[in-house]
Amino acid sequence: MTTTTLDRPRAAAPASDRLRRLLRGRADDPAWARPSLLGLLAATALLYLWALSASGWANDFYSAAAQAASVSWKAFFFGSSDASNFITIDKPPAALWVMGLSARLFGVNSWSLLVPQALMGVATVALLYATVRRWFGPAAGLLAGAVTALTPVATLIFRFNNPDALLVLLLVAAAYAVVRALEDGATRWLVLAGALVGFGFLAKQLQTLLVVPAFALVYLAAAPGSLGRRLGQLVAAGAAMVASAGWWVAIVELTPASMRPYIGGSQTNSILELTFGYNGFGRLTGNETGSVGGGPGGGWGQTGWGRMFGAEVGGQVAWLLPAALVLLAAGLWLTRRAPRTNRARAAFALWGGWLVVTGLVFSFMQGIFHAYYAVALAPAVGALVGMGATGLWEVRHSLVTRWWLAGTVAVTAVWSWVLLRRTPGWHPELAPLVLLGGLAVAALIAAVPWQGLAGSSWAGRGGRRMAAAVAGAGLLVALAGPAAYSLDTAATAHSGAIPSAGPAVQGAGPGGGPRGGGFRNGGGFRNGGGWAGGQPGFGRGGGNPFGQAPPGAQGGMAPGGAGGLGGLFDGGTPDAELVALLSQDAGAYTWVAAAIGSNSAAGVQLATGEPVMAIGGFNGSDPAPSLEQFQQLVAEGKIHYFLGGGRSMGGSDTSRQISAWVADNFTASSVGGVTVYDLTAG
Repeated sequence: MTTTTLDRPRAAAPASDRLRRLLRGRADDPAWARPSLLGLLAATALLYLWALSASGWANDFYSAAAQAASVSWKAFFFGSSDASNFITIDKPPAALWVMGLSARLFGVNSWSLLVPQALMGVATVALLYATVRRWFGPAAGLLAGAVTALTPVATLIFRFNNPDALLVLLLVAAAYAVVRALEDGATRWLVLAGALVGFGFLAKQLQTLLVVPAFALVYLAAAPGSLGRRLGQLVAAGAAMVASAGWWVAIVELTPASMRPYIGGSQTNSILELTFGYNGFGRLTGNETGSVGGGPGGGWGQTGWGRMFGAEVGGQVAWLLPAALVLLAAGLWLTRRAPRTNRARAAFALWGGWLVVTGLVFSFMQGIFHAYYAVALAPAVGALVGMGATGLWEVRHSLVTRWWLAGTVAVTAVWSWVLLRRTPGWHPELAPLVLLGGLAVAALIAAVPWQGLAGSSWAGRGGRRMAAAVAGAGLLVALAGPAAYSLDTAATAHSGAIPSAGPAVQGAGPGGGPRGGGFRNGGGFRNGGGWAGGQPGFGRGGGNPFGQAPPGAQGGMAPGGAGGLGGLFDGGTPDAELVALLSQDAGAYTWVAAAIGSNSAAGVQLATGEPVMAIGGFNGSDPAPSLEQFQQLVAEGKIHYFLGGGRSMGGSDTSRQISAWVADNFTASSVGGVTVYDLTAG
């Protein structure tokens, strides 16, 4: 039988050819595009990976759960805080799945838990580049990626182990899928977008839905095909979203409570209550049973239009937020008369809807809010700046667009000066340089007659050099502030439940936290501070930002760090004497110890590698276990020690009852600076 050329197996391309294609990129890209992309991704990886282990366990709460996931597949599936599956974390477990798999492959250590988030950051930048580049070219994609990579809160979160890193990656991937669906009306791409958004629910629950209005409305308005077809496709995408999130929720709800861990963060052992209560509408209204404080009226920082620009959040994400809004307005105005399916207008509406809806929810939510949540705004800001700046630059010969672009640069320079002046003792020379440089670039953009130059000798090499110099100077001015904050963030170790990017800012409130966790400026639970000796008021932790100790607060908490159990928002490092005690005969017990609150238990669990029961979950406020259940577990010899010094806040008072019962029935001793009760000696 005669074979044709098509029948013969294709020979593998030489390695040199594959490398050449990798470096060259798409055939229609300029020669500089692919090397620039590779350089951007390499620089992003360096920023996110450099000295990563300096943060240790970072957020002990999630690190302890990842340690449990590396030991028990049941803990892996449900997201349990310990390998004996007493209680889950107060989120679905998708982010733990990534860390748990990494820990199983490479062992439980700082790198194995933090590197996945850093790689997610690099992947986010690459996906954002690919999304923006499709319709606006490689320059716009590179600028979008650079802005996102250098956003200080992105540098923080992609070097940390909170679930926001996975959420942002999934949402950017979903935006890419929507863009592909808008090109030709392919149902498969829209269904993929729905599935990615749905999987984001398994990272941070209802926050993933904040992008849905923009995605759905833009597709309905701008996709090809009939209205009926578009509506049907959106229904299919919605079904994919529900299925992608609902399968895990259904399994958890249908599993008998006796066969799974308690759902942490809920008061009724229900994932649905956690979804719509503590992590859902309670975040909007402030009515969160079991919360650590706050409440309606702005207890978690000032709410309102200025929240994203205020002292707490501004330096985290808002450096180019005014520019993004100005460029969004420009993009929508310039495409106002375009056909229905115009891609440029659809892109501005998609990213602008993401930015506006998410920003407004963050600005006005009255429940628990932390400044690092704002990382969800970074891709939208980056995309709008990349699309808008390069788009206006291409038509700078027009007087209107030239002045619009110049105004954007001027606003960015002034706003960067304002943000830098909030830390007057931190590199004070940077603020005036950014301000003067930005105003100078804005003046050049506005004053130079670009249209006239096109017909003169400037149209040659000299004109191109001048344009490149002005554009480069504008980028330098715009990115100087956030880049400086990002470098400071990468050079600083962070730990605790509410980390914050960049240098400390005067006037920042309880929505964020200092580098080591807790609240800023001495207000709140800093360095593991608690209610010392059971007395109202804080011990070693500064003043109470809420004016009084929250209900159910318990005392005796050692400070975080060596020899302590940790505080409300930060785990501690137990003394070697305590670790040795708990490790003795550890295999004979289901839990080597029990402590009130997850961070009181997390540091001990990470140090011993053995399950530690976190009574009451993260805040110590969940009604799990009940006093009767705890007494039964003690009678059955399943818990070896009780570690005093935990705390509970709000919600159930079960933790207080258990602590009082232990103190009344067992003898206390001090081991490594921690009060210890041997529950087998009663």
